Amino acid sequence: METPENNSGYESAEKIILRWDSTASEEGRERMIFGTDRQEADVYLQAVDEIQRTLFSASISDCSHNVDADDQSKVNTTIQIAMARLEDEFRNILIIHTSALEIDSLFDSSTSFSSSTPTHHELEDDEDCISDDSGSSRNNLLQLHHCESSDSSTYRTSSSIREVDLMPAEAICDLQAIAMRMIAAGYLRECIQVYGSVRKSSVDSSFRKLGIEKLSIGDVQKLQWEALEGKIRHWIRAARVCVRILFASEKKLCEQIFDCVGTDIDDACFMETVKGPAIQLFNFAEAISISRRSPEKLFKILDLHDALMELLPDIEAVFDSKSSDSIRVQAAEILSRLAEAARGILSEFENAVLREPSRVPVPGGTIHPLTRYVMNYISLISDYKQTLIDLIMLKPSTGSRYSGDPSTPDMEFTELEGKTPLALHLIWIIVVLQFNLDGKSKHYRDVSLAHLFMMNNVHYIVQKVKGSPELREMTGDNCLRKLTGKFRQAATSYQRATWVSVLYCLRDEGLHVSGSFSSGVSKTVLRERFKTFNAMFEEVHRTQSMWLIPDGQLREELRISISEKLLPAYRSFLGRFRSHIESGKHPENYIKYSAEDLETAVLDFFEGYPAS
Repeated sequence: METPENNSGYESAEKIILRWDSTASEEGRERMIFGTDRQEADVYLQAVDEIQRTLFSASISDCSHNVDADDQSKVNTTIQIAMARLEDEFRNILIIHTSALEIDSLFDSSTSFSSSTPTHHELEDDEDCISDDSGSSRNNLLQLHHCESSDSSTYRTSSSIREVDLMPAEAICDLQAIAMRMIAAGYLRECIQVYGSVRKSSVDSSFRKLGIEKLSIGDVQKLQWEALEGKIRHWIRAARVCVRILFASEKKLCEQIFDCVGTDIDDACFMETVKGPAIQLFNFAEAISISRRSPEKLFKILDLHDALMELLPDIEAVFDSKSSDSIRVQAAEILSRLAEAARGILSEFENAVLREPSRVPVPGGTIHPLTRYVMNYISLISDYKQTLIDLIMLKPSTGSRYSGDPSTPDMEFTELEGKTPLALHLIWIIVVLQFNLDGKSKHYRDVSLAHLFMMNNVHYIVQKVKGSPELREMTGDNCLRKLTGKFRQAATSYQRATWVSVLYCLRDEGLHVSGSFSSGVSKTVLRERFKTFNAMFEEVHRTQSMWLIPDGQLREELRISISEKLLPAYRSFLGRFRSHIESGKHPENYIKYSAEDLETAVLDFFEGYPAS
């Protein structure tokens, strides 16, 4: 081998390397080689190549014991100086070409690819929906242009993935050239570490702009659910940007720089960059998936499940290597846990409805808060029909008419063949709600009010089923007919309990007397009948004016039904027996009302406040 002292090429290369040694040269400390003078950069790379050739030759000669130890040491020192310089240049190029991403435009472009339903739903306010899609945006793909110096397209699309050029082509070429020489000299680890530290800082910066907080699983689980709902909505949008744009673009950059250098080096750099941020991102969803279950969490969990299900193909495409197995596995496991959480919450909700313990009757027999909550809840469940049909695979655990368990209602599946398990769960929830309401109705002392309470509540159930096409389709017409029959039966039972005794005062039986010399009407009994009727009607009027039927149409229908029974009977009775009262003393004490007075009085019923 020709020693370095006798190798003019090596000597020239060594001078160039030492000239840029930042530990010994002022010029080396004050200037960077790349980015100022292309010729200087090329000369330096050629010098590094020459040193590496000399080192390679020295290694071969060393095997033949033909190389001087001092020469070997000298070459090693030179290559170390060169690698330290290239490491600095590599870091500097990465830093100066790291620019902030336009987060607003990323939100727009990532959500334009979304095919999932918008995130939504509060039980009391379901208008605060965030729509992430628009019909036109699916067909009009937003193009992101970044670098004029790039000869190739600045993005490529696959499914929903949107890769943005993070650096200009010239910088990528320089990084590639440096990486090849560092790796050839055995500085692979240093190259990966420098690359990962700079690019991870860039990803962390994007995370901050996206509003992704550094929260541990424990931190997330300590937050109040009200605070988490907004964070889930924001996380869904941010996760789309991270997976489809941020991580995908980082992977593309790694491929551009390292793909031609060696097997799996690009993937190692990619994971060095994004593994920490990816774990941070998915830890939030994992924390939600293992949090304590409660009914109000179902819809946000389903939103999270739908978003992650939609993202899973993109996650598998971006994290497709063996070294990124852990990210794919974490995402799949979170999805599985979210599905199990949704199933568990639905089952727990059914039990909560069945066992809801409140015993204080609602004033006026109006709609119970439980009825409103449950029906709004299952209406929202029906909005997630497609997701839940896939998740709910088992029928509900119900009672049977043969079970003899008085604490559980009956439900026979033979009448419901062909229904999906989800539909059976919805029907079961309505069944257990009615069962619970039946129990609550027994806490009313007034039987009439108990029937009115059931009429109000079952009518509300019917209206909610009719008002939701999805819910109506799943529960079916037979279920709706049964519910309609139940509230009509409750209305009939109310009328019987209230008005049979009142109308009984207007019967003919017992009024007529007969004797040896005369026959006619007993005025005493008649007067008592009118007095009793007046007292009973006044009590019903006073009491039932304070009862409440919230639905205006139902209220009017019941008033009409009452009038159709009461007024003809009163007119007939008054017509037949008025003269017997008016021929006696103080008829006004007995005939206090005309039929028109009664008709007006009935209009006071079920308004929820005392009649004037």
